This record gives sequence, C-alpha cells and structure tokens, in this order.
Amino acid sequence: MNAKKELLDLLEEVGTDIKCASIPHYDRYRLSSPDRVVTLKVGYTPEEWHEFLSALDFDYDDGYGGQELFGTIWFVDGTYATRGEYDGSEWWEHHKCPEIPDTLL
Repeated sequence: MNAKKELLDLLEEVGTDIKCASIPHYDRYRLSSPDRVVTLKVGYTPEEWHEFLSALDFDYDDGYGGQELFGTIWFVDGTYATRGEYDGSEWWEHHKCPEIPDTLL
C-alpha cells in the first residue's frame, strides 16, 4: 500500500481537510523506534502540505503480520482518524465525538 494514496483516499472519503497530523512509520521487524515520523503542524503552508505528502509517498505492507503505520490525523471539522489494526492488517479509522445523550443534558 502507498501511504500517500491511502491518506488521499481517506480525505476523499471523509470530505474534510486535515488540521494537523502525526504519522510514525515503523519497520515491521524493528519496532523499538520509528524509521520516520511524518508530521503536519496546525497552520501549515501549501509548501508544508506538499512536503507532508511527499514524505508519505512510500509503500508499506498493510497486510497481515506486524503493524507499520501508527498515528493520529486531526481534521478541521473536529473529527479525527487513528490507525485500526488486526493481526498486522491495518487501515485508517475515522471517528467523530459521540453525541451527548439526552439523559446527560
């Protein structure tokens, strides 16, 4: 899987822009420290956006085995995405804050 393509697919799916992000990439056989951490800070410039996408333009094994990508992406609409994983198979999971139940209002 290409990490950049996966992110762009997520953005198309959720329909909102990134506010900021931190995406550590680990070698599946050496999990003691990340090979790289791709970050995008709040208030980024167009140049920083392109650098962020360029840094994510790499392939990784998203299949079964060991998880390679971790991290969180915060979106401008207040939602966020984290990495989902099962037995090494991994993906982005989009989350929104749950509605407050009427019993708590």
